[in-house]
Amino acid sequence: MITVDLTMPLHMLNILILIVVLNAVLYRPVRKILAERKEKISGFNNDIETFHKNAQIRSEEFDQKFRDARRKAKAEFDAARSEAQEVGAATLQQMREESDKAKGDQLSKIASAVQSAEQTLKGQVDSFASEMAGKVLGRAL
Repeated sequence: MITVDLTMPLHMLNILILIVVLNAVLYRPVRKILAERKEKISGFNNDIETFHKNAQIRSEEFDQKFRDARRKAKAEFDAARSEAQEVGAATLQQMREESDKAKGDQLSKIASAVQSAEQTLKGQVDSFASEMAGKVLGRAL
């Protein structure tokens, strides 16, 4: 049974002193350590969030620069290709003109050769005709 005597207030006083001492020696430092740990963790979480945001921003910047570079390279490639086509077309046109000129020169040479051969043959037609007639008739004319 519980008896109320002088030991009971002493025990209560002892418990109160023990609570104060444990609070000062054990509970406050543990709570302080837990609070510091919580602050560190929240700081780390904030840092991680900041790093993720920075990584996302850098990734978007990289993608934008990559798209710009690709667009610029395509434009330069298209310009180079069109320039090459223009140069090729100009060269082809020049070659056609040169071949047409050479063809015309050759045709004029052939025409002049045919004309000179024709005039030569016209001059010799009478002698050929008389020779052929002589051979066909078997006598000289």
